[in-house]
Parts: sequence; structure tokens; C-alpha cells
Amino acid sequence: MTEALQLERPAHVRPEQFVDFDIYAPPGIEQDFHAGWQKLHEPGVPDVVWTPRNGGHWIVTRNHLLDEVFADHTRFSSRVILLPKASGEQHNLIPTTLDPPVHRPYRNVLNSSLAPRAVSAIEEGIRDIAIDLIEKVRLQGHCNFTTAYSEVLPIRVFMTMFGLPLEDSAKLKAWADATTRGDGSISMGDALERIGVYLKPFLDERKGKDGTDMLSRIVNGRIGDRQMTDTEALQMAVQLLIAGLDTVVNFLGFTFVFLAQNPEHRRMLVDNPALIPDALEELLRRYPLVTIGREVVEDMEYHGAQLKKGDMVATATPLGGLDPSVNPDPMRIDFKRAGAQHVTFGTGPHKCPGAHLARTELRITLEEWLKRIPEFRLADDTPLRYAGGIAASIVAVPLVWDPASTRAA
Repeated sequence: MTEALQLERPAHVRPEQFVDFDIYAPPGIEQDFHAGWQKLHEPGVPDVVWTPRNGGHWIVTRNHLLDEVFADHTRFSSRVILLPKASGEQHNLIPTTLDPPVHRPYRNVLNSSLAPRAVSAIEEGIRDIAIDLIEKVRLQGHCNFTTAYSEVLPIRVFMTMFGLPLEDSAKLKAWADATTRGDGSISMGDALERIGVYLKPFLDERKGKDGTDMLSRIVNGRIGDRQMTDTEALQMAVQLLIAGLDTVVNFLGFTFVFLAQNPEHRRMLVDNPALIPDALEELLRRYPLVTIGREVVEDMEYHGAQLKKGDMVATATPLGGLDPSVNPDPMRIDFKRAGAQHVTFGTGPHKCPGAHLARTELRITLEEWLKRIPEFRLADDTPLRYAGGIAASIVAVPLVWDPASTRAA
């Protein structure tokens, strides 16, 4: 994702605001993706800094500033949301690149499929998938959690909600990955095109019909007093598919690495499952994954920084939950932490519409896995590998356990 380093400091950037920081490869990513972000919370680092990496851009480093930038579309536009800006210009998907009030009717189309009532209707189906996947590995005593579970559950749920063939999951996941943390084998533009070519026949077939799947609701959605256009429907479907095949997958990896390495926390949840919702919020605070951006609308002075029209501002969600000014001792996980603040799902008009679905999938996973496999650890012979990008991940999560310690539920 990273462009060549531009060493020259722009005239409007003060020397103390200049930091050599790659948002897609924070320092020490090989050992701990999230620890590297704390470099921007060290004493003396301004709340708004500028890095020459990825085309050159600003970074807001505090939770309240992230909240403000996400929410204030009059000063920080979503026209371009990916860095570097040259790549972000290719990402013209909706509704993520629209600002209010234009954004609202498109968001309303999504809400019909992702609101709490809609998610509640499919919760037992999600639970059935989770149980099936866990039972397949329970008596094995080992698995790559990534391929056996975290890459399967949310993708199967999403493919079902979209009404797409499950056998196409692998290629769609590969294309989605290329848009968020490409390995160079395929460009972001090519990946977006392939996803669009794949989805278009499904949208065409469902247009004008009474289907209840998400693709049907999108292609037959109304924007104010008019029908959504074919181009709009395709852009929205591509955007949703990318989001649905990535973030929950990756967050599950970080969560289960933590539980594997911290048996005392894991046993708290095994002994008291009622604690799982609060524990999940703490894990969401501790392990945000996504870094996107906003475009500066006009020249302005912003918390000591001189922002110029067209500048990009990185909104890195790890900097929110790990901000020590709002979450004391932020690297420590406390399942009973009170008043935690984070922007893991974003805030403002573009707050993740799938947040409730994500929380439901994560909660069910913790409930059903710990009910059946309460004791597990990381395999000794496989070091963890972290991957940066728009959405960070752990490449593989090898777990081992004693089959005799598992439970049939």
C-alpha cells in the first residue's frame, strides 16, 4: 500500500509536526501491530502530525480529534477516503465517498438489512454456523483458527445475506484483500473491477423482483423519489462486499491470539459468560484495525496545524482506543473497564452500518467457542505474522488444545 517516501517537508508543516510514520506498517509491526501506534502518543508529539509516507498526509492522534474529523463533513470530506490520495481517487464507491446530505438516502437503503431488528432475525442462523465450524475442529485438538473459523463464519454469513454462492467465497475474499492490503499481485483498481464484473449479473437478475436478500434490496432501492441507478447499485454492492469479507475476519484473529496468550482472561469468560458483552467492548477498544482518511475541504488552522485545501488526514482507529488521555493504561485489557472510549467502528454519518452485525458475530463466537473449547493456546512452532494495510490482520492463528478438555454442548 505504501508509496515511495517523499522526504521534503511542506512549508506549512512545522518541524515538530513532521514524523516519519507509515500508517500501513507502524514501527515494530513484526512483533505487535498495535504497539507501534503508541509512538504517536509519546510525550511531546503534537496532536496533529504530518508524515511524508503514502503520498504525504496529516495524522490526528487523539480519540476526540478522530471523532471530530469523522463527524465534521463540512471541513473533512469523504470524497477521498483511502491513502495515498492517488490510490484513493480510484475508490469511487458509495456511500462511503459521499458527504451529507447526499449520503443519507443511500445509507437508508443499507439500514433495512443491517439494523438490529434485521440482524436479530438471522442470529440463530449465525449461531448454527458457528457451532458447526467449532464442532468440526473440537476433537482435532488443533486448527489454524484463521482458515478453520474466522475466514469462514463472517464470510458465510455475508454470502448468505447477499444471496451469493458459497463456493465463490475464496476468490471474492482474495479480491477484497487486494483492496485493503494488496500484496502486489493485483492492483486495487483491478480488484475492484473484478468484484464489479462478478456482481453485475446478480444485480441484473434481481432488478425489479421481490427478493429480500441485500443485493435485491440494493438494486431495487430508492434514492428519494427515484429508483437507484444500475451504476449506483453496483458501486454500493462492491463497497459492502469488501467491508463484509474483511474486518470481522481480522478482528477475530487478534481476539483469539489474546485469549490464547492470556488464560486468566479467558477463564473469566468461561466461568462467567454474562461478562462476554463487556469483554467484547474492551477487546474492540484494544484492537481496532482500520485506517482510512478524509480530505481537507478548505484552508484552516486545526489544533495548531495549518491544513491546506486538498490535504489528506489519516483517521487511524487504533489511535482512538489506545489514546492514554481517555483510556488509562490503554495497552492493558480490563474486562471491567468503565467509560472506555474508542472509534473502532468510526463515528458520525459514516459510522459502520454493519457494527451491530459484527458485534453479534463476535459475541456468538465467544459464547459458543468457550462453551466447547475452554482451554487453548498458540502453537509453539509457528510465529505470528502481522499484515498492515487499510485493515490490519494476523496472517495465521495456530491454536492447540487437549481434546479431552473440550465439551460437547
